[in-house]
Amino acid sequence: MPNIVVLVKQVPDTYSERKLSAADHTLDRESADAVLDEINERAVEEALVIKEAHDGEVTVLTVGPDRATDAIRKALSMGADKAVHVVDDALHGSDLIQTARVLAAAIKTVGDVDLVIAGNEASDGQGGAVPAVVAEILGYPQLTHARKVEIDGATVKVTRETDDGLTHLEASLPAVISVGEKINEPRYPSFKGIMAAKKKPVETLSVGDLGVENVGLATAWSTVVEAAPKPPRAAGQRVEDEGDGGVKAAEYLVSQKLI
Repeated sequence: MPNIVVLVKQVPDTYSERKLSAADHTLDRESADAVLDEINERAVEEALVIKEAHDGEVTVLTVGPDRATDAIRKALSMGADKAVHVVDDALHGSDLIQTARVLAAAIKTVGDVDLVIAGNEASDGQGGAVPAVVAEILGYPQLTHARKVEIDGATVKVTRETDDGLTHLEASLPAVISVGEKINEPRYPSFKGIMAAKKKPVETLSVGDLGVENVGLATAWSTVVEAAPKPPRAAGQRVEDEGDGGVKAAEYLVSQKLI
């Protein structure tokens, strides 16, 4: 009966305009619609598949502002059993390392965890390192870029897919897994699931509850010092072919140092 924690994140919708705050160059989360990151839906789905096969329990965990509750409810409506929400104004501007420390501390509150599942990378920061850092902090083996996951007793087996091909990995539980886009197709929440999610427990924690210090923009290891909006797209350059179109095209490519 595996005890599974799924790391989820609310991110700006990729169809919305995304921008940084002019005050401190952190992500302006209020300027765009917010959704549960798509890769996290696949992480939740994989956890549910394992739960259904081995009669386990799934806890979703997020670090984010109050509005991140919507992402939690989406995961619960898919079938997760409960949630932990770390919300604290002190977290504003936290970098990847700080966030991973908070996540690792929150995971420890769930009990004897067998498996931590996350997406390979979030669609906003795209750092792709949080699962590995969390695994390092917890002292768990990490199996990243999973295309397929199998649980066999106290062992987890993963087919890892990268640009170099497929690799077959195996580790003892507990472990941290990050999944790729090809691992599954997430289920749609049913009406019954949506209604049931409203009654599922969501524990709210602060960084003080977790005993984590030195978080937030002031102590972040990395910050954005300057940002500018992307310039408007300019019209292209048209080449009239008067028998020398190929030469003109080549000259343009040379001027742009493309050839």
